[in-house]
Amino acid sequence: MGALLVFLGCGASPGGPDGSFRVALVTPGSIADASWNAGAYQGLLLIRDSLRAQVSQVEARTPSDQEEALRTYAAQGYALVFAHGFEFQDAAERVAADYPETIIVITSGQRVTGNVVPLIFRLSEATYLAGIVAGSLTKTNKIGYVGGIELPPVRMAYEAWSQGAKSVNPQVESRGTYLNNFDDAVAGREAALAMIRLGVDMLHHNADAAGLGVFQAAKEHRGVYVFGSNADQSDVAPEQVLGSAVIDLPGAFLAVSQEVLEGRFIPRVESFGLESGVIKYVANPALASRVPADVMALVQEAETAIISGALQVADRETGRVIPGKR
Repeated sequence: MGALLVFLGCGASPGGPDGSFRVALVTPGSIADASWNAGAYQGLLLIRDSLRAQVSQVEARTPSDQEEALRTYAAQGYALVFAHGFEFQDAAERVAADYPETIIVITSGQRVTGNVVPLIFRLSEATYLAGIVAGSLTKTNKIGYVGGIELPPVRMAYEAWSQGAKSVNPQVESRGTYLNNFDDAVAGREAALAMIRLGVDMLHHNADAAGLGVFQAAKEHRGVYVFGSNADQSDVAPEQVLGSAVIDLPGAFLAVSQEVLEGRFIPRVESFGLESGVIKYVANPALASRVPADVMALVQEAETAIISGALQVADRETGRVIPGKR
């Protein structure tokens, strides 16, 4: 991670009145989702253990609850608050106007405003690689994606997944659907089953807890495979998960926290892609025999090209998918 440095004003302690370093996390869903929110919570625990920080986490699903949670932590003097999702941007800016000494980090955020800073994760670079595997292995030429809410990062992951598949198999037909929530595993299963009935045999998701239903649907149908999102989800369905598009949320969270603790911080956009090691495509070793060596060679070739800049799946500043890549 690049240097993010500025001095927190006038010798102020990085947290509580006793000089303790206090870090909070606000998630939009359950930390038991084995995905987006679980990774953030693991990051919070890593901060606690590595930096001896006092930490706190709360789940806030609605916009009003999210703003209230951010405001409460800021009023309590927390040095750093991770607001875990694109949807927190506006609320964080309102809170920061009243509490400028609290640094609020928006994961998948949009812009820098005062001490509100975004961490952009170009997950689309990894979903592009997952798409190469899916497009190579599909027997029906039909692949499907289940998203939670159609937020820009979720949509971009789908677009890149489709592009990756079509880059190796122009005959692929890609279907996508959004559940309008990240919590309903039953809805996730039903959406996946609807796609399977239409012939889809390769599934991907970015739906947090709702995505667990996608894995369940795949388990119920022999020959249907699924790709994990945000974390290595091979253990969710070991016989169905070919690989996962992974974000090392703990590593990114720790890097930011270390700089804040040391009293150094410059508000800026920080964007992570494959070149950073924070974003990865992780194959399931248990199913390695089902992915031919020439397919993995295509994945490696594309990964090398993305890292070098020869292949641009996503803009490195904004994370937005670049359309038309084949």
